[in-house]
Amino acid sequence: MAVALVRTSRRLALAALPLLLAACATVAPDSAPKIDVVGIEPLPTLGPELRLLVKLHIVNPSDTPLEYDGAYVEINVDDQKYADGVIDARGSLPRFSEVMLSVPVTINAMAVVRQALALASGERSPTMRYQLRGKLSGPLFLSHRFETSGELPLPASR
Repeated sequence: MAVALVRTSRRLALAALPLLLAACATVAPDSAPKIDVVGIEPLPTLGPELRLLVKLHIVNPSDTPLEYDGAYVEINVDDQKYADGVIDARGSLPRFSEVMLSVPVTINAMAVVRQALALASGERSPTMRYQLRGKLSGPLFLSHRFETSGELPLPASR
């Protein structure tokens, strides 16, 4: 009797698996949002720390609304953490639309000192590598991560 019950349970689980996977596929978004950094501006300072405002341009290319509940941004310079910040913004981006979201970030004073010492040393690159990454939080497991990187030219030393 117990063996028959186990076999029946396994068959039901195997039969339900394709239905469960199909249900997950219909819930998943068909087009991920496009998130770009479009600006970085200085903000008033708070004590020994510097502050910047990172502006994100978010495009929803999907035919379903995009819910978001907060954002996180991290800036790395020359492979070292330089600044980060969060915003507790909540909203809904309608289908096929776009929005600008501004995230304040804080630069630690020691990160500024570390970069200044690196620039002052005789061995330096003519460029400075940066990486900006973050997360736009959504309901349940629908968070969207973004990342951009590049190099900034440094002025020539005299």
